[in-house]
Amino acid sequence: MDKVQKLASENGVMIFSKSTCCLCYAVSILFRELGVNAYVHELDHDSDGKEMDKSLIKMGCNPSVPAVFIGGKLIGSTNEIMSLHLKGSLIQLLNPYMPV
Repeated sequence: MDKVQKLASENGVMIFSKSTCCLCYAVSILFRELGVNAYVHELDHDSDGKEMDKSLIKMGCNPSVPAVFIGGKLIGSTNEIMSLHLKGSLIQLLNPYMPV
């Protein structure tokens, strides 16, 4: 859990992902289209990926990816992100991390 928290706190917008996950790709594309440069960490390319995967599940992400953190806070997975986006609330969370 320490590595997950460390990465999430060091990056304004953080997406934990797997390279084979189509929903992870969709979430990262959404952020890119909104003009946010999210840091995407592919768990299947990290030697600690399995442990990080377990940590994300313990934190409440089930399935574990995509797991989106904004400002070091766990926001959720695809359902939460898309729901926030459709309500217009996602942009408010992302404003501090958008280019001027």
